[in-house]
Amino acid sequence: MEQYEPDRLSPAQVAAMRRSLRNGRAALSRRSLLRAGTGGALAVGALGTLSACGIPAAKNTAGVSSEDHSAKEKEISFSNWTEYMDVDDSGKRHPSLDAFTRRTGIKVKYTEDINDNVEFFGKIKPQLAAGQATGRDLICVTDWLAARLIRFGWVQKLDQSNLPHAFTNLSQQFRSPDWDPGRAHSYPWQGISTVIAFNRKALDGEEVKSVSDMLDNPKLKGRIGFLSEMRDSIGMTLLDMGKDPATFSDDDYDAAIARLQKAVDKGQIRRFTGNDYTSDLTKGDLAACVAWAGDVVQLKADSPDVDFVIPDSGYMTSTDNLLIPNKARHKTNAERLIDYYYEPKPAAELAAYINYVCPVDGVRAELAKIDEDAANNPLIIPDAAMAAKSHAFRSLTQKEETAYEEKFAKLTGA
Repeated sequence: MEQYEPDRLSPAQVAAMRRSLRNGRAALSRRSLLRAGTGGALAVGALGTLSACGIPAAKNTAGVSSEDHSAKEKEISFSNWTEYMDVDDSGKRHPSLDAFTRRTGIKVKYTEDINDNVEFFGKIKPQLAAGQATGRDLICVTDWLAARLIRFGWVQKLDQSNLPHAFTNLSQQFRSPDWDPGRAHSYPWQGISTVIAFNRKALDGEEVKSVSDMLDNPKLKGRIGFLSEMRDSIGMTLLDMGKDPATFSDDDYDAAIARLQKAVDKGQIRRFTGNDYTSDLTKGDLAACVAWAGDVVQLKADSPDVDFVIPDSGYMTSTDNLLIPNKARHKTNAERLIDYYYEPKPAAELAAYINYVCPVDGVRAELAKIDEDAANNPLIIPDAAMAAKSHAFRSLTQKEETAYEEKFAKLTGA
């Protein structure tokens, strides 16, 4: 168990987080292309809390729980991202949550108070480090932060007997990340896939099926885009080089950096972007780019020229994950809610609204009743062939993350 110590961020890591807050994955809408950001002052403040001193190192508090009051208190407090839950036409109610309450009698205090992983970590860190309750029974954070919370022993081990649907229906591609083997502490809320998007008209007959096609075709010079998120751009490049992002070495990482640097030097890559690539791609200023599938679903609906391809070498996938913090007052109720969203019908209702990768097997038939196009969209319901090409970026040590972000920042000019 790694003991918590206040984080020390390198300048490159601070720059990477600012990029994420400004226009990277942290700026992605969970429903539309752009989600309201945290604002400059708040973003800088959140970064400051990560490097702040004065919080004592936590004791070994793995799995610490207060008494579970679920049997007597039919309630749960759930913190999630904005626009990451189905809503009715009034915009005020969440149909799937209301159905859960009608069935179980458990009232859900649903709060959209996660605007960014870094900011949210700053909110809950003092209580967790001190072994105190956060006031939340269930939280949803991206895989790298989930890994950190598990590593520090700040979240509880799940009781799988309360999760029969989740255990059975979790898609194979999400079953055992290196940071939480066997999903002992977490279950995915949604998946986030990184693919290659292109504008058919802008390609003008050229073919793009791989990262190599983007980097090596001189006819596409100056019209190729990569993402400013290190794990996505480096991960896709590693795959193209025949390296596994789950097991790569320092030398492999340096080789991927060198390959992208060569493309930058010769002007092949137009720029590294957050999700502001969407405008360039739609207009045709970018012929092809590394892109997030959630954006592509929306772009394809609005522009007939935009499409995507999954390289034969594979694609990158990350996840947003449900976890129960230490000292949660209603652990069993939280587990029941996790399990509920692994039933096909509620999972389909959620997938139809937010259009991210659904981690639930057996959801297609239910989703087809709501939205047949969504049910047949491999960016929402990956088929077996696509799921087999999914890869995750391995967990990094603090030393690795510092070194890798510094090298990537030099590459991108951040």
